Amino acid sequence: MGRRRFTDKDRARIFANNNGCCHLCGQKIDGVREAWEIEHVIAWELTRDDSDGNLKPAHLACHKDKTHKQDRPAINKAKRREAKHQGVKRPAGKIASRPKEPRPATKQALAPRQLYKEITP
Repeated sequence: MGRRRFTDKDRARIFANNNGCCHLCGQKIDGVREAWEIEHVIAWELTRDDSDGNLKPAHLACHKDKTHKQDRPAINKAKRREAKHQGVKRPAGKIASRPKEPRPATKQALAPRQLYKEITP
């Protein structure tokens, strides 16, 4: 299922439901002079939710800032988890094939040091 295109009716309804305020910065959006977008509160790629509860108006700059700072890292993390769960991503370390044989000792053990010498009378 692809992304949905919003009609003018959808945009008007979402704008009116939120009193024409940007849900990210809280400032009023001047619909005539300022460009605004419909923004998903929870990223569409994570939920595939186009319900009115997940859609809010946002200034272009606010929307872009949220997308780069919050949504993109969350989406990337979810994709990494999914790839790991499906076994697509290879493990970072090597898979042990058999136990390693112990190496022969090259140094001889030294006798313990004596701290005090016995004095014989």
